[in-house]
Amino acid sequence: MSAEYATFGLAPAMRAGGVLANGDYQVHRDFVDFIVNGRPLLFQLSDLDAVSPLAADIPPAIFTAHVRRLLLEAQAPLSDGRYVIYGCPECEGLECGAVTAVIERTTDGEDGSDDFVWRDFAWQTAEPADLELNGYHGIGPFRFRGAEYRAALGQLLSEGERQVRRRVLLIGARVAVLAKLAAALRTIGIGAEIAADATGVPRDELRTYGAVAFGPTIPDDTRRSVRSAFDAAGVQVAYVDGLAPIIPLLVAQIEYALDSSPQEQRRLTRLTADPTSAELDITSTCRVQLTAYRTDRLSRTHIHEVFDEVLEPGHHTVPLTPKATKGNAYVVARTSTSVLVTPTTP
Repeated sequence: MSAEYATFGLAPAMRAGGVLANGDYQVHRDFVDFIVNGRPLLFQLSDLDAVSPLAADIPPAIFTAHVRRLLLEAQAPLSDGRYVIYGCPECEGLECGAVTAVIERTTDGEDGSDDFVWRDFAWQTAEPADLELNGYHGIGPFRFRGAEYRAALGQLLSEGERQVRRRVLLIGARVAVLAKLAAALRTIGIGAEIAADATGVPRDELRTYGAVAFGPTIPDDTRRSVRSAFDAAGVQVAYVDGLAPIIPLLVAQIEYALDSSPQEQRRLTRLTADPTSAELDITSTCRVQLTAYRTDRLSRTHIHEVFDEVLEPGHHTVPLTPKATKGNAYVVARTSTSVLVTPTTP
């Protein structure tokens, strides 16, 4: 055999969108990731900001075509039998760069069954792929049992319309802040509507929301009423209590709430902070950005980029400066696939 057997699976994943410290926006993308030997394949590709072709926001016909390609039921999109495994999260152009691999079916599997092999991984920006220069020589080949492989991908075809709820209901009293928050969310690809409560909202509409964000002054009876409305509609949503009227901070909170990836398959699994340092746990090598936010006595927002480096897996302590954490401050930790938010507590 050309390679030992590897397990194959699929899991929901997210390319974290957000309002960055320099004012730029990063688009939110939901996609299905490949789980090889129990871990996301994306995490084995260093610090790559990319999504699989199985993205939630593409038309159903194109999504189906991508699945059928991976099943070798449609022609390879690139020469030499190469398929896109991960591509640019902003577009689908090969010129932006993509991780590609040869996918082939073999008939010499266990008990004479057929297997699927992914091999010759490469970073590709043009045709043909240059394996010597741009090959991922430490990745693969992966040999998957045909039955397991087809069952996982076939499930995507049998599920019908994908239910990804990228809409947020914003409930609060400060209309100006909510309007700015809604605009920021829409810019990164998340739908947002503003309401005083959920009274009179049809159940079918409630089922389109993935999260509800409450402003800090919303009374408890309104919160209970909103929760009751969603419970009556049979909808499980994430509830977000806004930490402060800081748009990038609120966007980060909502991004975290919308993350449907399994906890054990996230890059960032823990974040705590006090006025002097932040503590975080990383599961795979990746670039980590830490940003501190605070407001002063005049309600002006102060943003401090305190850390931006590639970290190895494990537990890390990052020093914070008194300037960044003076008063009521909050820390956002970000990788390409996940976001965590915490207040600084003494």
